[in-house]
Amino acid sequence: MRSAAVRLYVTAPLGPDATVALEAGQAHYVTNVMRLEVGAALGVFNGRDGEWSATLAEAAKKKAALRIGERRRAQDRLPELTLAFAPPKGPRLATIVEKATELGATALVPVITARSVVRGVNPARLRAVAIEAAEQCGRLSVPAIAEAAPLAKFVSAWPADRRLIFCDESGGGAPLAQMALLAPGEPVGILIGPEGGFSDDERAAVRRTPGVLAASLGPRILRVDTAAIGALAVWQAIAGDWQS
Repeated sequence: MRSAAVRLYVTAPLGPDATVALEAGQAHYVTNVMRLEVGAALGVFNGRDGEWSATLAEAAKKKAALRIGERRRAQDRLPELTLAFAPPKGPRLATIVEKATELGATALVPVITARSVVRGVNPARLRAVAIEAAEQCGRLSVPAIAEAAPLAKFVSAWPADRRLIFCDESGGGAPLAQMALLAPGEPVGILIGPEGGFSDDERAAVRRTPGVLAASLGPRILRVDTAAIGALAVWQAIAGDWQS
């Protein structure tokens, strides 16, 4: 069954005949942007209970509520895929979050490196971007958004028994597609550096970390957003849920 044209992410539990009050921003969206009226059909999900049909039971300027109907899809569990990246300036940061959500990343970790221009992020704003992307693309969950952390802290906390694919712009690693063949279906992380690249010290420290595999993204210099999107797409096509 096709999902309703409008899908909403909520935090409330979902079940038959439950009533879910929408946040003010969502109420504005359904009533003023989409111009839905009472009785209109929607899809709703919360990342835990699957996707449910719903009808708009109450609609006002800043207040709206849904009546939950039947479950359309059971909750899925995406393969654990962490994208760690040095956040770029401007709208390309939101682009990374949006496209990583569409491509099935389950966790997004902004990392601060020696050559980072952006030294911090607004996790609430990035989560809003991720929620909108999840609503649009049909996934049943929203990726976790971490606070920005120094590269050294992120690497030191990475589980030793989990692969971390270090996208090394120096070209010293094997092709990413080759790395993907080694870990089909496994929990994995992908690490993307800043526009100016990793410093020599950072590169050496990352390579010494247990579980790290250096990978190449090809012969051209890629921007952070291009590298992140390209790496996720390659991984999902070879080792991830594009196989299902």
